[in-house]
Amino acid sequence: MRIGLLGGSFNPAHNGHLYISNTALKKLKLDEIWWLVSPQNPLKEKSMSTPLKIRLNNARNIAKGHNIRVEDLETKFKTNLTSKTLELISKRYSGSNFIWLMGEDNLIEINNWFNWKKIFNIMPVAVFNRGVYSYSVINSIAGKHYFLKLHKTKGSKSIFNKPLPVWQFLHITKNSVSSTMLRLNNNDRLET
Repeated sequence: MRIGLLGGSFNPAHNGHLYISNTALKKLKLDEIWWLVSPQNPLKEKSMSTPLKIRLNNARNIAKGHNIRVEDLETKFKTNLTSKTLELISKRYSGSNFIWLMGEDNLIEINNWFNWKKIFNIMPVAVFNRGVYSYSVINSIAGKHYFLKLHKTKGSKSIFNKPLPVWQFLHITKNSVSSTMLRLNNNDRLET
C-alpha cells in the first residue's frame, strides 16, 4: 500500500486539509491518507491548543466519507517529534510505502524541527504550494539543502522508486483556508 501521512495540530481540521489529502490521493496515486493529529506541536504555545480529543473528533467528522484515517499515533508512541513518529511508523508498518505530506509553509520552517534532515531519509516528502510561500520554497534552508534531490518527473507515483532523500513540489490550485485563519475568525465572532 502507498500511504500519505499528513501531520499537524488540526486545530481545527478543515476543507484545506481535505483538499490537500484528496489531491495527494490522485496525484501520487495513493491508497489512503492518514491524518496524524499531534497531541502538542513543540513549536506552538500549549495554551493555544484545543484539547486533543476535540481535535480528533473534529478531524474524524471532516474526514468522514473520504479515504482518510484519523490517527493519534504520536500519543500512542509517546512522542510529538515528527522524525521519531515517522521512524516508528516506518518500522511498525514496514509492509507499506509512506510519503510525508506538507504545505510549503512547513518546508520553509522545517529547519526548526527536531532532527529535520532525518525526515527526508525516512520516506519521500511531497510539498504542496499554499499561496504566498511558493517563491520561498527553493530559497529555504531545506529547499537549498535538498535542491539536487528534487523529484521533477510528472509521474508522481515514481517518487516511491527513487533513493532517499527525495522530495517533490506539487503545484496545485491554491486553497487559502488555514487553521490559524479559522481560529482567528472564530475568536472574532466570540468577542462581538
